[in-house]
Amino acid sequence: VVRVAQSGGGSVQLGGSMRLSCAVSGFDYDTGCMAWFRQAPGDQREPIAQIDWRSSFRVYADSVRGRFTISRDSADNTIGLHLQMDALKHDDTAMYYCAVRNGNCYAELYAPGFAYWGQGTQVTVSS
Repeated sequence: VVRVAQSGGGSVQLGGSMRLSCAVSGFDYDTGCMAWFRQAPGDQREPIAQIDWRSSFRVYADSVRGRFTISRDSADNTIGLHLQMDALKHDDTAMYYCAVRNGNCYAELYAPGFAYWGQGTQVTVSS
């Protein structure tokens, strides 16, 4: 059974930084794509960053490129997925979700097919 436990989030000042993490256990596939999504009120959930489990190839949405960094690591049969967010803007206020699926990542952000999700965490950027 794949389990995804998400941590981090909360309130942060405009221009500040925050780190989100997910711990993924039970993921026994040979290939995988790991991603961060976000959903602002009234908007659809959208992918903002993804990393291929094997190659570490990263793709970012235009809205976060240069400010956010996705990374992954592993220890004790648990995969760690992280999102370092810098230079935060008001527009970054949203619910953030990590997600994992088997299979390689595509060359561009692609939302469908993610079977395993974190519980979500609110990030609020305030002045």
